[in-house]
Amino acid sequence: MHLDSRLLIFSKYPVPGEAKTRLIPALGPEGAAQLHRRMTESVVNIARSTYEASPENRDRVTVHYTGAQLRDFRAWLGPDLQYKAQPSGNLGQRMQNAFQTTLEHAADHSIAAIGFGTDVPDLSSAILQQAHASLGNHDIVLGPAADGGYYLIGLKSFYPELFADIDWGTERVYGQTREIATHLGLRIAELPMLSDIDRPEDLSTLTGDPRFCDIIEKGRKL
Repeated sequence: MHLDSRLLIFSKYPVPGEAKTRLIPALGPEGAAQLHRRMTESVVNIARSTYEASPENRDRVTVHYTGAQLRDFRAWLGPDLQYKAQPSGNLGQRMQNAFQTTLEHAADHSIAAIGFGTDVPDLSSAILQQAHASLGNHDIVLGPAADGGYYLIGLKSFYPELFADIDWGTERVYGQTREIATHLGLRIAELPMLSDIDRPEDLSTLTGDPRFCDIIEKGRKL
């Protein structure tokens, strides 16, 4: 059976003082927001390039957005993507909603949903393609993050249990999710571990990266 993947990007608008707040001590409000903006643009371009540009591929990438209006996101990231406002609730509830609305019409399992955030600079088209391929013979694919969370989750059927009773924002997220998946009897595929950028100590991984090094250098001069 041919599996058709939908990419779900979870994004917040880069408002100074509200975006990447844990990075503000190192970069200042403007710098943290600017870094968030750049990382988001990078991830969106990677998602966009994963599919050939064509009208029939337009609905394969959806930005699940928060922090601004639809028109602001369209002006920022482009009109060629799909956009859906995130509902209220914690991260798990918002992710659950995105996966449910994507997969609820895929009773024949012909559609997979691959969700990820925007703060993983090493995310690549190759990893997204690996996630898609893994779902051909697995029920769930997870990309473990170095801090104990995960940077990507892919499913071809909806399991609400995967998004409930998780200690979001802690080092237990990946382990708890994997334990639930095992309890459900799901076949699990694992992607390479990557680092996400949440804390000042994470910024060292961006040293020398031409996409972000000017922002890091400005932060060091604060």
